[in-house]
Amino acid sequence: MSAIDIHGVEHRFGALQALDGVDLSIAPGEFFSLLGPSGCGKTTLLNIIAGFLAPGAGRVVVGGKDITGLPPHQRDIGMVFQSYALFPHLNVFDNVAYGLRVRKAKSDDIRARVSEMLDLVRLSELAQRMPHQLSGGQQQRVAIARALAIRPQVLLLDEPLSNLDAKLRKEMQTELRRLLGNVGVTTVMVTHDQEEALGLSDRIGILGGGRLQQVGTPLELYRRPANRFVGEFVGHANLIEAHAGGNGIFLANRHFAGPATPLQLQPANPHAGTRDALFLLRPERIRLAATSAGEHPAAAPNSVTGTVRDASYTGAELHLTITLPGGGELVVETPEANFTAVPPAGTAVRLAWNADDLTMLPAADGDGRS
Repeated sequence: MSAIDIHGVEHRFGALQALDGVDLSIAPGEFFSLLGPSGCGKTTLLNIIAGFLAPGAGRVVVGGKDITGLPPHQRDIGMVFQSYALFPHLNVFDNVAYGLRVRKAKSDDIRARVSEMLDLVRLSELAQRMPHQLSGGQQQRVAIARALAIRPQVLLLDEPLSNLDAKLRKEMQTELRRLLGNVGVTTVMVTHDQEEALGLSDRIGILGGGRLQQVGTPLELYRRPANRFVGEFVGHANLIEAHAGGNGIFLANRHFAGPATPLQLQPANPHAGTRDALFLLRPERIRLAATSAGEHPAAAPNSVTGTVRDASYTGAELHLTITLPGGGELVVETPEANFTAVPPAGTAVRLAWNADDLTMLPAADGDGRS
């Protein structure tokens, strides 16, 4: 049995179709993230699961029970809000105990459960502190402890790390993985941070245009996107339009002009006979080497020349934008160890990649519907 089943959920805000027939199943104990651009419907779906919004159509089933018509407090769901929403007049202990007291748990049970949760989040020594005396990371852990104290079937996280600075956010990703791994609760997180979703999730659902565009593991979404929308949204992507030549060899479009550039595919590629195609090429899969200015050797499969338009150094990598002879561009990410210095604008380079670095994509329209 799935922990959560979403059946045909729809929701409108006036003329805006925020969710359009969403179907989704989440396994018990799974850490599942909803990821997508602003306005894609991910927060709307989270609020429908929580009971803060009623769907225009469809059902929400948790643990085999239809909860679509239940109010939030009857859903056996814990939630951590983006702002943490701690009660400012209650200390840490009383914040964590709040849900248990609402449920009229016994005093001894409350003390034992709150102590257990504060041990879990490593805040036992701060039980008497007020929220304003805590750091952002400590407040977040209190909010998680409060949500878990009631032993919910499902934990919902709404942008849980967005209020933290970059260094603390990275640290809290590790802490969140540890906490939820120890508890084993089914978790659904909404985030706009791709690195956060890829690093924390067992599976991710990509929402676009109110529809689930693809559901899969982080590796599946990155390496085998279902359509152009997912390919462009997850990570960085170079998109290469191409058309078929003879013997299943694809010739790149005008952006690779000069001599036509062959794109060699894997022999088993099922689309070798397609006349027009769109390929995704990840920036880190491109090999880059300096070459002499003006050098245009005979075109080799999966190889082009170009010049550096822009280069930035991030510490571990160089990010380069390469202008091609036909005016198009490719973005390249390469380990900084490959260069002794950041190449200046105008540096001539040769780019190459392997046949299995090209991922063929079906077309999709502008709102992400395929």
